[in-house]
Amino acid sequence: MRFSLSCANMWNSIKIFFQQHARSHKLVYPGTVSRTLPIPDHIQRPDYSWKTLKEQRKCSAIEIKNQQQIAHMKMAGSVARHVLNLAKSHVQPGVTTEAIDRLVHEEILSNGAYPSPLHYKGFPKSCCTSVNNVVCHGIPDDRQLSNGDIINVDVTVYYKGCHGDTSDTFAVGEIDDSAKHLIATTQECLRLAIKNCAPGASFKVIGELIEDHAAKNGFSVCRDYIGHGIGSYFHGPPNVWHVRTPRTEQRLMESGMTFTIEPILIEGSAKTKVLADGWTVVTKDGSRSAQAEHTVLVTDLGSAILT
Repeated sequence: MRFSLSCANMWNSIKIFFQQHARSHKLVYPGTVSRTLPIPDHIQRPDYSWKTLKEQRKCSAIEIKNQQQIAHMKMAGSVARHVLNLAKSHVQPGVTTEAIDRLVHEEILSNGAYPSPLHYKGFPKSCCTSVNNVVCHGIPDDRQLSNGDIINVDVTVYYKGCHGDTSDTFAVGEIDDSAKHLIATTQECLRLAIKNCAPGASFKVIGELIEDHAAKNGFSVCRDYIGHGIGSYFHGPPNVWHVRTPRTEQRLMESGMTFTIEPILIEGSAKTKVLADGWTVVTKDGSRSAQAEHTVLVTDLGSAILT
């Protein structure tokens, strides 16, 4: 009898635990994707030919930007930040990710810039929108945002011959405390990493700081997607890891280097998978993720955020 009561109590405790920790968000799956939006002829376009992409992958040198390149990157970064802020102001229940993409597309063009994701390796839209369990590279579609969702909007623009890349994760309506903590910790990880970028610093410090701060707050860090060098090219050296890894770039930071730092923190397991569309990355266990990103310039005195 005592054993039966004990089992019953244990079972009730398990049920209560799962009720309290039941997934409070909706799993997101790709919806219907509309046609690609047009680009006017007067907009300067980046070269996304396969030949150029192969040349970038072969390049191992980390580019040191001159003053003119830095000035142009600041302009591109400023446009990207403006567009991301505009996108944030339209994040609310009932809005489709497709509508956010159209807004981003039109605003980038109105600033005389090109939406960098569009046509990059075949990507069909002008920004990435990653909701709830979507880790990154979500394709904007006809899905409406729901109260309680979280969404990462990733904006990159090509302007004056340079790319500016930034993203952040936003609340849709009222979100739960766990989601708030996830977003805040992701942003803290990004700030910590940037604060420690300076001439002579090792790139490995970025992954060490992010992984430790995430773990301290109960989150895992996505190992599958990393930051990257940026400039006249969208993606190039160095590789910027957000976790400890023997593959971390061995070269030290130098004034004039520009790269992105873009940690993705996950509530559950860090394991991910790519869906059949070839782009959308989701968590294998359905847990939520958040990402924050800036384009960073190493300066003589430390670092500067370009976005």
